[in-house]
Amino acid sequence: MLQENALIEVRKANDRGLADFGWLKSRHTFSFGHYYDAKQQGFSDLLVINDDRVQPGRGFGTHPHRDMEIFSYVLEGALEHKDSMGTGSVIRPGDVQMMSAGTGVRHSEYNASATDPVHFLQIWIVPNKRGTTPRYQQQHFSPAEKRGRLRLVISPNGQDGSLSVHQDARVYAGLFDGAENASLDIGAHRYAYVHVASGSIELNGERLREGDGVRVRGGGPLELSGGEQAEVLLFDLRPQELPAM
Repeated sequence: MLQENALIEVRKANDRGLADFGWLKSRHTFSFGHYYDAKQQGFSDLLVINDDRVQPGRGFGTHPHRDMEIFSYVLEGALEHKDSMGTGSVIRPGDVQMMSAGTGVRHSEYNASATDPVHFLQIWIVPNKRGTTPRYQQQHFSPAEKRGRLRLVISPNGQDGSLSVHQDARVYAGLFDGAENASLDIGAHRYAYVHVASGSIELNGERLREGDGVRVRGGGPLELSGGEQAEVLLFDLRPQELPAM
């Protein structure tokens, strides 16, 4: 169980912000764009989780970023990325893409298919260093690596083949069905955020469904079980309430 002083705060999927532009339907976990909620300004160093569905052949035109760690996690379909660093890639399910904007980068993201929609998460983490040299990383993590376990996909030092991030943050991804389960002790002086990307699962006995998110304060073991075609992201974060911008 979680430690006595730990607090679990569930944010249901339908409580998130909604943007519907026809070609794009996006659910915002935290304030973003035209969606503003004074109580939802991020958590620890986690600033943005946008759950995006983009129609075939459409996407986000070239636009700038700086001093932000941005990663994309594709759930269905294929996402085409191009940027001012000369990177061109297609991101598919199982791929994790990390772009460190640093001193500044321009990029575009489009649905790579003319017939099928793409469903992906775009997540922003505030860096602990500003003015770094922009960089791009992309790595595939097979279903077998995530099946019934929490696979480290992002870390400060690229541990265990994960992608590197300019922050004291770690991101784990897992796939769970039936009797599969996993636990992670985030430590007494850490925070965590859990996002259910698809399916449903129990976190320490609390049933969560697609799009639900959970703030965890106070540390202790986090136990995932009872998955029903569940895909989960777990963020191990510094113990602070809001990102320092």
